[in-house]
Amino acid sequence: MADVLDPDVFNNRGTHVLTRGQRLQLEVNGYVIIENALTADETGRYYEAMKRLEKDFKDSDDPGEAMIRNCKLSQYTPHKWHFTHILESQPEFLEYLSHPLMVSLAEELVGGSVRLEESEATINRRPPDLPDFPDGFHYGTRPNYGCYTEKGLHHCMFVKCLTNLTELGPDDGGTVVIAGSHKLNLPIDEVIDAARQEPSLVHQIIAPAGSTVLFGESLVHATGILRSDNERVIIIGGYTPTMYQAWIGNEPSKDYVEQSPDHLKTFLSGDAIWNWARNARDF
Repeated sequence: MADVLDPDVFNNRGTHVLTRGQRLQLEVNGYVIIENALTADETGRYYEAMKRLEKDFKDSDDPGEAMIRNCKLSQYTPHKWHFTHILESQPEFLEYLSHPLMVSLAEELVGGSVRLEESEATINRRPPDLPDFPDGFHYGTRPNYGCYTEKGLHHCMFVKCLTNLTELGPDDGGTVVIAGSHKLNLPIDEVIDAARQEPSLVHQIIAPAGSTVLFGESLVHATGILRSDNERVIIIGGYTPTMYQAWIGNEPSKDYVEQSPDHLKTFLSGDAIWNWARNARDF
């Protein structure tokens, strides 16, 4: 278990934790999967925390309009609940979002120190109508304004660590990405149409529970098609350089930051001064 309340554990996290092979995969495809990134204990506790949060929403008068410990549902359908700003809703989520491995992975792709930019989670189940191609492909930034190259390697200023808390088999709706799209300054509709013509470009995340996929938000991605009867539970941390703002609605409350350990305050709320600690790796 990662004791993020211990400043020595957080401050002495590893740097450049990807192998050269993993960094090359990230460079070429725009994502890399770290299988079994979490221990079985961590995976189980984070899953139970998600189920408690889900129950709290179910017990509310109107889940779609409820605000529970500063968390709300940005998507609420019978088959998909997307939670936004989960940070303050359960104590286990701070542990995940500040997990030394997650932060180190984010710093690899950002190329320097990071702050928490957003905290989200999704619980979804098989919809009544299955599309023949994933819908909802999107991105959060583009190569020409949110990315840069240093020491020959690609970096993105807005990255995600997405961890599946349930096993993802071929039919379990794992995240899908259009491989290589993280470097393309092309209209997204044209990229999606091209991927329809060449489906091998669409890669789906298949991994044991507790695995993490790291990618930059310049990568075109979407929720996969869930064909099985299994429930898909994922938890997401978004990270940016320390001087950036959080995504709208994800800024932690003042009280929460004040009550947090001192060594996590900048990580949670950022730093207005542009004294960003860059740490791009050599290949």
